Amino acid sequence: MARTLTLTPISFTLAKTLNPIFPFHNTLPFSSSILSRQKLTRRSLSRSVLRPTAGEFSGSVDDDEESGELDDLDLVALEQEAKDAVEAYSSSLSQILSIEDEEKSDRKESAQSRRKSPRRTKIIPDNLLPRVAIVGRPNVGKSALFNRLVGGNRAIVVDEPGVTRDRLYGRSYWGEHEFMVVDTGGVITVSKSQATVMEELAITTTIGMDGIPLAVREAAVARMPSMIERQATAAVEESSVIIFLVDGQAGLTAADEEIADWLRKNYSDKYVILAVNKCESPRKRIMQASEFWSLGFEPLPISAISGTGTGELLDLVCSGLQKIEESNNLVEEDYVPAISIVGRPNVGKSSILNALVGEDRTIVSPISGTTRDAIDTEFTGPDGQKFQLIDTAGIRKRTAIASAGSTTEALSVNRAFRAIRRSDVVALVIEAMACITEQDYKIAERIEKEGKGCVIVVNKWDTIPNKNQQTASYYEQDVREKLRSLVWAPIVYSTAVAGHSVDKIIVAAIEVEKERSRRLGTSILNQVVQEAVGFKPPPRTRGGKRGRVYYCTQAAIRPPTFVFFVNDAKLFPETYRRYMEKQLRTDAGFSGTPIRLLWRSRRKMGKDEGMYL
Repeated sequence: MARTLTLTPISFTLAKTLNPIFPFHNTLPFSSSILSRQKLTRRSLSRSVLRPTAGEFSGSVDDDEESGELDDLDLVALEQEAKDAVEAYSSSLSQILSIEDEEKSDRKESAQSRRKSPRRTKIIPDNLLPRVAIVGRPNVGKSALFNRLVGGNRAIVVDEPGVTRDRLYGRSYWGEHEFMVVDTGGVITVSKSQATVMEELAITTTIGMDGIPLAVREAAVARMPSMIERQATAAVEESSVIIFLVDGQAGLTAADEEIADWLRKNYSDKYVILAVNKCESPRKRIMQASEFWSLGFEPLPISAISGTGTGELLDLVCSGLQKIEESNNLVEEDYVPAISIVGRPNVGKSSILNALVGEDRTIVSPISGTTRDAIDTEFTGPDGQKFQLIDTAGIRKRTAIASAGSTTEALSVNRAFRAIRRSDVVALVIEAMACITEQDYKIAERIEKEGKGCVIVVNKWDTIPNKNQQTASYYEQDVREKLRSLVWAPIVYSTAVAGHSVDKIIVAAIEVEKERSRRLGTSILNQVVQEAVGFKPPPRTRGGKRGRVYYCTQAAIRPPTFVFFVNDAKLFPETYRRYMEKQLRTDAGFSGTPIRLLWRSRRKMGKDEGMYL
């Protein structure tokens, strides 16, 4: 009678963590020379999946009663069990790393947005979609309307002026129309005094400005309003429809009149819609809107928070848009890797983004916290591959954010962490002259925990004095010692302001993404594991027991995840798991990406239940 194999319910043992905050740490540090991609040695391997015996994988011939138990492995069942184990692990890890920033409402609104949006097998590239800009003075509800139109909480909405500074883009659908909505910062008119402008934009001259000379500090603060206005102007110039948003509760102001004059004089060829926001009351909304007839546009009362009047607003928007007909410009929907740029404040993240895209996409200033939202930008690499670049706010310590009492900064940091989660490769930017801090280490650990590929970018490399051929080697050694959780990540040295070596960031990210998406053949994988076990067998316990590896498979990519089926996961100590990961990297590569090792134990069953795995 043929022997049968029965698999146990999903249960797997995870490695201990070096970080007490996160208990799921499976990619462990080791010393290596990983900057150059290592190639797997060619072997004359059979195309069929190896079915090694327990004796072969354990490196010993004792315990003969178990040596023939796996001659008839049900590989289909093993592969399915491995996938289930990875799914269960990923679900547990997501709960551990959950970000408490309106995630439930985001998922709900995103699901509603997906239900409203037409299902397409082909998509229109962002650069071909018509654009709709939202402009107005500060604190009239532009970001709230942006979130309403694109679905979800993409833009930060706080009841204080000057929160939005850069252009923020999002796709929106209405009927058969598809277009890009552009959120902008508040437009400050020249009639305002400098002190009033600073007060209205809530720009501080002290927080985060330590170490910056007073003259430079004052000059940067003075340039901020004009830089925000330039971003808004760029959004208006590239848009075919402009939503001019005013505040119905505050009433008509001099700033509204000046913006209306500016639009009439400079953009008379564009379709301008005057939307009067904050008109929630059915009785007062007509009266609130009537005050704005003097601006020379027909006012439309709406409420971005409740959604009142937004349907009529979208009808007007679509009437001013040219419908994009399906043509050869449409492309098949394909996987577009996302690269997020993260780091502490003032390390040059926005400068790197601007240097990559070749334009002033985001505001660059020595003022700490200049970037608030996570800014998404399409980018095409040197080989024609498309990427989504994500610029993020600087991440400070939680204690520093709490002591500052800034709700805006707390939301900005949460957006940065969420950008890491939705990215494929993370460019961790550190400043060359600044020492690597505990905050850099925590960000690095977060990247590794999320399972993201990583490129370490040492920016402002030109500020290092008296550089020689050994400077980079010494610096790399210091980075490896202090960022042990990212010891597998390549390092790029750049000067973003001058545009030096920023292209190497994309080249390195492309290689990391390829490694992160690579799947190792099961036969090759099992031979690598077999050689590793043969070279260094698992240690024996005091009772004489020794761990045995029966089978190994790569159950997932992004990041590469390997499931080891063993006799008892407890017989494989932490040191041996590190050794196995090191051997996988040495023989198979996977530079620039974390790899996860999950260990599945088998259980012994009664004679009436058949054999055991």
